[in-house]
Amino acid sequence: MRTILHSDLNNFYASVECQRNPYWKDYPLCVIGDPRDRHGIVLAKNYIAKSMGITTGMVLWQARQICPNIICVIANFDEYLRFSRRVRAIYEDYTDRIEPFGIDEAWLDVTESRKLFGTGEEIANEIRQRIKDEIGITASVGVSYNKIFAKLGSDMKKPDATTCIDIDNYKSKIWGLPVQDLLYVGKATTKKVNKMGIETIGDLANTPVQYLVDKLGAWGKYLWEFANGLDVSPVKKRGQSSIIKSVGNSMTPPQDIKSLQECRVVITMLAESVASRMRKYNVGKARTVAVNMRDSSLHSITKQRKFLISTNNSFDIIQRAMSIVSKYYDFKTPMRSIGVSVCDFDGEYEQLCLWNDGQEAKRKQDIVVEKIRKKYGFSSICRANILFESKLIGLDVENTHTIHPMSYFTK
Repeated sequence: MRTILHSDLNNFYASVECQRNPYWKDYPLCVIGDPRDRHGIVLAKNYIAKSMGITTGMVLWQARQICPNIICVIANFDEYLRFSRRVRAIYEDYTDRIEPFGIDEAWLDVTESRKLFGTGEEIANEIRQRIKDEIGITASVGVSYNKIFAKLGSDMKKPDATTCIDIDNYKSKIWGLPVQDLLYVGKATTKKVNKMGIETIGDLANTPVQYLVDKLGAWGKYLWEFANGLDVSPVKKRGQSSIIKSVGNSMTPPQDIKSLQECRVVITMLAESVASRMRKYNVGKARTVAVNMRDSSLHSITKQRKFLISTNNSFDIIQRAMSIVSKYYDFKTPMRSIGVSVCDFDGEYEQLCLWNDGQEAKRKQDIVVEKIRKKYGFSSICRANILFESKLIGLDVENTHTIHPMSYFTK
């Protein structure tokens, strides 16, 4: 039987900041976007701040009302990526089957490693101790015989803990948990299954599979299998998946966005920075673009679309992002902020196009623009449509971005 670990770095962004400045460890702390650019949103918090009622997605002024002495640190994605790579180096001492799930989580298949390092629980405890001793942050690790239960285990006890779920105890250990605790059961699915009388993971497991398929489609069968411990998906080998699952950038302009034309200018700047960052992090080409739109009342929606051909050039990202905004946002309420991200990377494999669609010319154009900006500054060159928005000219979106953890968009 397989032995799968799921390692989750506890309060990762906030933990990194506390490690960089140990004085902060004993105080409430949150990681935010830059409030000077209207990015004053809580992206992450430490356990002290959490115990005082600070939540992810909270506006900064609300956090300060709850906790006037809270320490607010502007997000530093490059530093978080550096720490993530150091943790991954520890994982690689135990297995080459490492599948990242965002910057702060990963599955490890240590089935073959048991001969060298002991049981799954012993390996998990050793990894946790090394992360603590060598890097100065903590991790919670789930141990199980499949990926779904391993992930569930890492969520069950935090911080700095190991939780084992095996074939003998999974029913007593997890079937009483809320159904939304199961991986891939999001808000929309939770509402659907709750209407069907399914409240717990056990309820889902004991529901006739055909009934779930009738109500939820093919996905109903997968959820039934997950609840019953029948997940057989493999952990990908090192090199088959990138440590970075998505690349994105968001902007809160000096004034709310009131029209599609104004929105195109902002999306143009964001798409250019996203394409540039894709090349910087060497993630390959993306198959999917997502747009997060937040209105002036702080209500947000996120929609995504696939590319016909995977890409890493800004023009394609602009076009696909604008098609999303055109379909889903009517500007009856001004838009406060917008984020553009890409995911589903080809990595070392690339989907080729049979027709000459100008991909290579677009790629070379992006690279030339990047070289000019690197030498003369970000504002030295821009697309013509940006010139019509004088308030945005000179704004260095590449270096004034907000990095959102994945959980931010699922709240």
